[in-house]
Amino acid sequence: MSGRPLLNRRLDGLGTTIFAEMSALATATGAINLGQGFPDTDGPESVREAAVRALRDGRGNQYPPGPGIPELRQAIADHQRRFYGLSLDPDTEVLVTAGATEAIAATMLALLEPGDEVIAFEPFYDSYAACIAMAGAKRVPLTLRAPSFRPDLDELRSKITPQTRLLLLNTPHNPTGMVLTADEQSAIAALAVEHDLLVVTDEVYEHLVFDDAAHVPIATLPGMRERTVSISSAGKTFSFTGWKVGWVVADGPLVSAVRTAKQYLTYVSAGPFQYAVAEALRLPDSYFDGFRTDLQRKRDLLGDGLRAAGFDVYQPEGTYFITTDITPFGEKDAYAFCRALPERCGVVAIPNSVFYDDPDAGRSQVRFTFCKKDDVLHEAASRLRHLAA
Repeated sequence: MSGRPLLNRRLDGLGTTIFAEMSALATATGAINLGQGFPDTDGPESVREAAVRALRDGRGNQYPPGPGIPELRQAIADHQRRFYGLSLDPDTEVLVTAGATEAIAATMLALLEPGDEVIAFEPFYDSYAACIAMAGAKRVPLTLRAPSFRPDLDELRSKITPQTRLLLLNTPHNPTGMVLTADEQSAIAALAVEHDLLVVTDEVYEHLVFDDAAHVPIATLPGMRERTVSISSAGKTFSFTGWKVGWVVADGPLVSAVRTAKQYLTYVSAGPFQYAVAEALRLPDSYFDGFRTDLQRKRDLLGDGLRAAGFDVYQPEGTYFITTDITPFGEKDAYAFCRALPERCGVVAIPNSVFYDDPDAGRSQVRFTFCKKDDVLHEAASRLRHLAA
């Protein structure tokens, strides 16, 4: 064989995801896994039963329609109108995907050309880097800095060049828990309109916002409807992350472009689960309010435990995650800290440094998830208190 590397050079350096690595470490050591963001309880029983019903009735057991079953596309359109006042045509402006991860991949592959630049919040979810690389584009990080992790809008403006094709937003933001304010969104929208940029926004934590924070899709702002691709999924909102049901909503021509790429990825997926998610999206407001309240309580439970253990804790406004700093322990290398933590305390966490192009920017930051049972969070907090000793 030739000396050419087997792996596409665009993916050089990406390797195994940190989530797979740390979850394997949790399994090998028997540690409590507060790394990967999946709940340890299932979502609503009525939604699970809807999936069972679909399976037994033979709905979705064969290939569903490429864009998604009509019932789910209509439910997604109704959800956007119900919560955000957005009016969508379910036949031309909604696309069902294999989770938000495929939605992001299909969108990047559809909308980017080699040499295009993508400005994305740093730290960023690791699939962003891979999808931008696979499209042959260049990622340009806009670093969110502790303790507030707010975007520097002047810096954002300075990073826009003639090669900038799109802005990749994530709000509520993983891993920092930052939620964009109305003023920040308006300023970002104005820049997008001024420079004629596309905006892709990952909103999978749209219903997981706490305290006084509020999620408002940037697509609702003036001039944004025709240039914004909004991405979300059922996994986080309904605690069925294994079903991998996500969606894209956008103006018709944008959805058509994304669908062209998506059909050559998975083509279709999760047939029976699509019927269940259609029912889930129509749950009453009491479900969404109760779920958010319960997650906020869990955030506070784990946050108090992390503070008692000696971490600097950055209070998140949304998502499943709390970002902390390990410098109070005299440590600076989050990756080494997380590799050793299962043996030291029997807990697994994620080093934020892997989500930065410049690992020094988040070298001492560690992320914990709080979407677990109360007794698991209490036990994890108890184990972590050994660090204080």
